[in-house]
Amino acid sequence: MTESLPNNLMYMRCLIANVVFVGQPDAHDWVLVDAGVHTYADNIANAAKKRFRSARPRAIVLTHAHFDHIGSLGKLLEMWESIPVYAHEKELPYVTGKADYPEPDPSVGGGLMARISPLYPHTAIDISSHVRPLPQDGSVPELPGWRWIHTPGHTEGHVSFFRDHDRVLIAGDAFITVKQESAFAVATQEKEIHGPPAYWTPDWYEAWESVKKLEDMKPEIAITGHGVPMLGEELRQSLARLAKDFDKLAIPEQGRYVPQHS
Repeated sequence: MTESLPNNLMYMRCLIANVVFVGQPDAHDWVLVDAGVHTYADNIANAAKKRFRSARPRAIVLTHAHFDHIGSLGKLLEMWESIPVYAHEKELPYVTGKADYPEPDPSVGGGLMARISPLYPHTAIDISSHVRPLPQDGSVPELPGWRWIHTPGHTEGHVSFFRDHDRVLIAGDAFITVKQESAFAVATQEKEIHGPPAYWTPDWYEAWESVKKLEDMKPEIAITGHGVPMLGEELRQSLARLAKDFDKLAIPEQGRYVPQHS
């Protein structure tokens, strides 16, 4: 799916989460951002075969390692042997078998997706032989012209990717363009800017600071981990409103990880 995106970007919805293909059509060199949910490896690989001259990416880069962003990673690594995977150093414990994520919180409300969140996998995977930390200088391996931005809150090591020359942002779940807590909204993909999925965001203050950071960059195009891309004036106005009123628009009224005010 292109949604008026630059020619060297394509996103694909994998049931409830998006993956992004970065590279010119028919190119040998391309990079996959995130790996979707479980059982989508063949779909991702087939889309790559149709789009690129080489069906194997140069690398896979992760915004974070929640189950819906790495679900097909193991199968893809079997199919594409020796492909490096890059993640923020604070995300490495969750992809090297050393730490599990906090459990999702169904008490935040908002719909069926939140209510069933205790069923979502939250234990670590182990791809130690493939994963490497993103470079400290902010560069993104195999993606010249891109830089990674640390955008924690949804997870400790969550990152977004930004290309300065055309101000394209791959935001992961730092903010999204669908109400992910609602199964109806997920099914219809009604476009509306939202904070990160509420049932799985343990640090709301950091999440707010991350949205402010991304809004300061004035992106022209945003591809998010859930929902459809948002562009231009709609993106600028929506993201500015979210950054200003994050406490009202994004932070739920109740929940295990919601800040308690005296």
